Amino acid sequence: MAKTRIRDIKQGKIKEKEIVKKDKKYQNNILYASIPDKIKAFITDLFMLLMPLMYFVVYLIMGSREEFESNMSIGWLYILIPNFIIVVAFFFKKGQTPGCKAYRIKLVNQDNNNTPSLFAIILRYYIELLSFITIIGMFVPFFRKDRKSLQDLISATHLIKTDK
Repeated sequence: MAKTRIRDIKQGKIKEKEIVKKDKKYQNNILYASIPDKIKAFITDLFMLLMPLMYFVVYLIMGSREEFESNMSIGWLYILIPNFIIVVAFFFKKGQTPGCKAYRIKLVNQDNNNTPSLFAIILRYYIELLSFITIIGMFVPFFRKDRKSLQDLISATHLIKTDK
């Protein structure tokens, strides 16, 4: 984006709408969340939501790390099911998890920028989990101009920056 001066805008030489159209972050006047903000929000959610669940399951439900290792598939179910419920509830109720709120990101529907349907949020969660496990889906945003991830494309949602 070319550097513009406030004076040029005030004098009417350049209109603000022209500046918004030239900026690559904006598409249809929507400010999509940046990849670093998405990563930071994801890591924050890992530590705020997933780690306490992991500690609770490994040491209080399973009894020890050795017991968790011997029954790892059941242990991961005990971790992922409550995590699924918590994340889906946050996205459905407010459109933000704690990590998204910390970095001013909100999940919205692709069509009308409202909170997505429950089905879209559930689909997004499972596709995100699949993308994280297979690693292939994690590289999709790097090849798209709008920086949408695989779970955004399939669930018809996207993460946008908010002002609060």
